[in-house]
Amino acid sequence: MAAAAAERFLRRARLDGELVELLQAVLCSPKSPEQIQVLCAAILREMSPCNDLILSCDEIQDTKLLSLVSSVLLAQGNEGEVAAVGQHVVKALERRLPEGQSALFLLPILANVLSLSPGSLTEEQIDVVSKKLADWLRYASIQQGMAQPSGGFFSSPRTKQPAPITEVDGAVATDFFTVLSVAQHYTQDQWLNVQTFSMLRNWLLCYGGKELNTLNPGGKAGVDGSAPPPLRAAGGARRPPPRERLRDKAFQYCQRLVEQSSRRPLKKDDGDLQKACLIEAVTIMDIICKQDSSYVCRAVSFLKILHSRICGDASYARALLPIAQFFLNHSKLAAVDSDAIYKHLFTDIPAQLFHNPSLAFEFVQFCKDNSQLFTDSSSIFRQSFPNLFKFLAWNSPPLISEFVDLLPFLLDTDTAIEIFHLLLDLPCLTAALDIQLRAAALPASEKAGADPAGKPATCLEAFHHPLYKSSFQYLLRTQSAPEDAPESLVPLRQLLGSLAGSPRVVQCAETVPVLLELFFRVVTELDVAGTAETRVGFQFADGSLINQLVVLLLQRSDQLYEIPAFKEDVYRVLGSQLATLCGLRPALLVELSTEILEFSGAVSNIQSKEAIFTHLAWAVGEFLSVSHDKRCTVEQITRFFETLEAVLFEITQLRPQASTPSCAPRAISVLMATLTKLAARSQDLIPRVSMFLSKMRTFVQSPAVTSVYCEEDLEEILIRATELMNLLKMPSVAQFVLTPPVPSTQFQREVNDSLPLALRMVTELLEPAPGSLPV
Repeated sequence: MAAAAAERFLRRARLDGELVELLQAVLCSPKSPEQIQVLCAAILREMSPCNDLILSCDEIQDTKLLSLVSSVLLAQGNEGEVAAVGQHVVKALERRLPEGQSALFLLPILANVLSLSPGSLTEEQIDVVSKKLADWLRYASIQQGMAQPSGGFFSSPRTKQPAPITEVDGAVATDFFTVLSVAQHYTQDQWLNVQTFSMLRNWLLCYGGKELNTLNPGGKAGVDGSAPPPLRAAGGARRPPPRERLRDKAFQYCQRLVEQSSRRPLKKDDGDLQKACLIEAVTIMDIICKQDSSYVCRAVSFLKILHSRICGDASYARALLPIAQFFLNHSKLAAVDSDAIYKHLFTDIPAQLFHNPSLAFEFVQFCKDNSQLFTDSSSIFRQSFPNLFKFLAWNSPPLISEFVDLLPFLLDTDTAIEIFHLLLDLPCLTAALDIQLRAAALPASEKAGADPAGKPATCLEAFHHPLYKSSFQYLLRTQSAPEDAPESLVPLRQLLGSLAGSPRVVQCAETVPVLLELFFRVVTELDVAGTAETRVGFQFADGSLINQLVVLLLQRSDQLYEIPAFKEDVYRVLGSQLATLCGLRPALLVELSTEILEFSGAVSNIQSKEAIFTHLAWAVGEFLSVSHDKRCTVEQITRFFETLEAVLFEITQLRPQASTPSCAPRAISVLMATLTKLAARSQDLIPRVSMFLSKMRTFVQSPAVTSVYCEEDLEEILIRATELMNLLKMPSVAQFVLTPPVPSTQFQREVNDSLPLALRMVTELLEPAPGSLPV
């Protein structure tokens, strides 16, 4: 079998080698039809990398063939081959091409070299290509190309005078040719103009600013607009270097595109092209201004006019992003106030176009890329977080990773509480946005048809109904407004319950646990000095924010959108984070004792919110101690003990006529451990908890209990009860084990983590005989 496989491999290898050799020969043969050459090049690219390839650009004069061969060589992924192709293409562009040859086939190859290995060109070659690009941008023909004669019997031997190019609105062009100029047929230099513009951004990013350090060391010349760069040599003026000249021609070209974008196109496709070119033009102007600050003032006034022209047209929304990016980068240098531009961007666009998926991605990516700039320079960014979350609510799966990066920059002490509420209400926001879109599509007669005095029958009727209007308005607000929050959104959540099964709402609900975990991680992050602060710089020295979050966490556990899986996931996250908050600030157990006792004293909470209840009960046992807070008194420990004792009694009491309340075995174990810990700190309580633990055998052997819990769970409950009861037989040991000092070293933390081991050791000391269980 192995020999046969090896033979097949060698036969295929010989076939591949022969095939590659044949394909190369056909590709380079001057007798091969062009379509066959294209096919051979495509096959060789698919087979790359090829060990038997012997192609070379050195002797090729035909630009079409050079383009095909170069594409094969670039596909090999060899950096040396990429550099050699770049050198050859630049040399071909540098010399006068033979009759019938065109640089049209070379620019795409040069663009590929640029992306694969930008360092492969020398300074002299960069200057040569920059000069060519500047000429192709600015000096393309302004006459239309001639149609190729058909060669038919009735074709006229006379040639018509070429017509001038036109604008997208049909008017005759009076300025130089651009990608937005219209013609029935295009000349070679006009196609070169289009290709040059398509690669201009990458060229400027790679090579546009390399000579600035020698020409303008300070980078400050011309900031006031008094000395624009020279346009051409005249009189005794110096001739600008090729790259500076390319920037100037590119800037003029972009200005012309912006002017052309204001024309009303005759065709819809031309309108789409206008918008795409406008975005590219503004982006290129931004790059040029980064490389040469003397252009900033000219660009600022120009782009302010552009913004005022397009800001009211929603179809130009994507073009507002590069304009805002420009002002973020340059407004400080130009000493202009750009808050109006940011405010319009963050207020109007998300509210109107949250349902546009491509715009949503670009908008959130723009925010993510500039989050640090925004937080340093403008408060509008953080204030607009309710609007930004509309993008996530409507486009949850594609945008979750972007919001994971963005959320920390939206959080500060002023927004944390409001963002916490918004995260919990995110599926409700999705449902409200759905209703908003459907309500906007209704005829005016139906919008006004609802009876204000009656109760709305559907969500659509409720959208404009006075009873729900303020709640909808708050949920769909565009800016942070904590003071405008209604007393309760419970009626609105109940109303929108009919949309809980919507796929979009369910998808949004699945993102909430991820963001909640991130929210608490940012809020509770510790710096190296041990001060509670987030990576965006706000501190909790007084603990007021953590206290607020704990109270809200307990309150909001009753006020979630009715999606069972969503509620279960949220409870899981809130429970684990509640324990983290208590560990970060144990004093809150004393300060918020009323709220915590109210929550932990309700038996219904242990059944419906087991994750939250269990973590809270664990935190009480772990941190309610005088070692954590000097204000913790025996009376307070007793209050917590009695409350939790009543709950444990309720869920383990055996009633003749009623079923035993069902709850997770983990909750029973945690409650037993917490009561034991509290008793160790107030030893008058030890007899009470010991007696309770001694009755657990009767509980787990009851038929009503064995029908609910599995054997493994019951065994774990018994083992834990035995360990705790044995520990309480030695009160001083129990106090030491169950009330450790506040861990300040790694060793102490490891000791605290070894509590289960300590319990087992005490049990073995007191009960050497196996199988001893409480009676």
